Amino acid sequence: MAGLIPRHITLKRELDEFEQANILAAQAWAEKRVKQNVLSEAYVRRLHKKMFDRTWRWAGTFRKTEKSIGIDPLQIGVGLRNLLDDVQCWREFNTFSLDEQATRLHHRLVWIHLFPNGNGRHARLFTDVFLRSCGARPFSWGRIELVHPSTTRSAYIHALQAADRRDYAPLQAFVRT
Repeated sequence: MAGLIPRHITLKRELDEFEQANILAAQAWAEKRVKQNVLSEAYVRRLHKKMFDRTWRWAGTFRKTEKSIGIDPLQIGVGLRNLLDDVQCWREFNTFSLDEQATRLHHRLVWIHLFPNGNGRHARLFTDVFLRSCGARPFSWGRIELVHPSTTRSAYIHALQAADRRDYAPLQAFVRT
């Protein structure tokens, strides 16, 4: 509850609904700004802030504590800069197909684990914004909400774990299902 802005929330279900409304507003905001350079730390942070600015005081702020997932919090800025530079090189030299670039981008955002919370949702929305900025359709992400436990979420987690082992094929298949 640390950093929660709305004081009326007492149940997890209420928090989920409130966050979802905040995220929908951020999606609308992002869709209006597809042409700007999205491959910047400022944009990455601003998108997270827009997604959670009505919900959490720390929205858009990199995490400062260790988690069971993610790199050392002191390395987040460097990890993100390296990722964004890599994506720019992939684009410039056409190293991978656009779908594979976006899949790798998504995986690394999740792996770095930039924020205290909302990393998967942020990484999915950011990846879709990236695809739109390249003139492509966003991913379908299994056509189901991936926050709560489900067989689709399990498939997504397993695909991310395969990508941790440098096997991107399951995640590439999942993102367009």
